[in-house]
Amino acid sequence: MLTSTKIPRIIGHRGAKGLAPENTLVSFRKAKELGATWVEFDVKETEDGVLIIMHDDDLDRTTNGKGTIINSKWSEIKNLDAGSYFNSTFTNEKIPTLEETFLLLSELNLGANIEIKPCPTREKRTAIAIANEIKNKWPKNLPPPLVSSFSMESLVAAKKVDPNLIIGALFETLPHDWKKIALEVQAKTIHIDHEIVNKEMINEITHEGYPILTYTVNDQKRANELFDMGVTAIFTDFPWKE
Repeated sequence: MLTSTKIPRIIGHRGAKGLAPENTLVSFRKAKELGATWVEFDVKETEDGVLIIMHDDDLDRTTNGKGTIINSKWSEIKNLDAGSYFNSTFTNEKIPTLEETFLLLSELNLGANIEIKPCPTREKRTAIAIANEIKNKWPKNLPPPLVSSFSMESLVAAKKVDPNLIIGALFETLPHDWKKIALEVQAKTIHIDHEIVNKEMINEITHEGYPILTYTVNDQKRANELFDMGVTAIFTDFPWKE
C-alpha cells in the first residue's frame, strides 16, 4: 500500500527518549548514533504560531518553564532548559522548532514519523501549519515523512493541504469501525499500542493492506515477537541498529 517511502523496522521514539531528553536535537543525534534510520517526534504550536517539537500540552514536565504551550509565546519558550529534567549533562538543551529539526534530519540523513500533537482547540490550525511546513521545507534528500496523529480531524486537515502526505492513523485501542476511519483520513498505516495487539488483530489489519506500527517497545524480545506476528515497525525509546 505504501509506494513512496520505505518504513524501517526500528524507529526512535521522540529520538532516543530512554537515553536523552525527548524531542530534542541531542535526542535525534543519539538515535542516529545508535543506528536508527528514522525517528518519531511530536509537533505542537506556540501561542504565536511557531511549530515546536513537544509532546505535552504544558511545559512543566520536560522544561524549567511553567504553564501551557497554547498560552506561551516562542520568545519565552526558546530560552527554556529542556534537558536538565533528564540529566544535568543535558543542561540548557533547547526545545527545537520544526524547521531546525528538518535541517538536522537532512544533515543526519534521518527519516521521520511526524506526529501532529495539537493543543486543545488547535486540531485543524496546527495540522494545516505542519502540512505547509512539510510541503515547503521538507528536505529533498530524505524519503517523504509519515504523518500520524490521534486526532483524525488533524489528519483530514493536513491531507487537504497536501494530498501527497503519507498518513498514519494512531489508535490507543482499535475501534470496531477502524476501517471506516482509516478510509476517511486516507491512512496508509495503522499505529497502535503494542500491549493490546494480538495475532488476530494483526491479521485483520494486514489483510486490508495496512502496515502496522506499534508503540512503545523497549524490549528486543518483544520486538521480535511482534515482527514474527506481522508487525511492520516498532517505536522504541532505545533504538538499535538492525
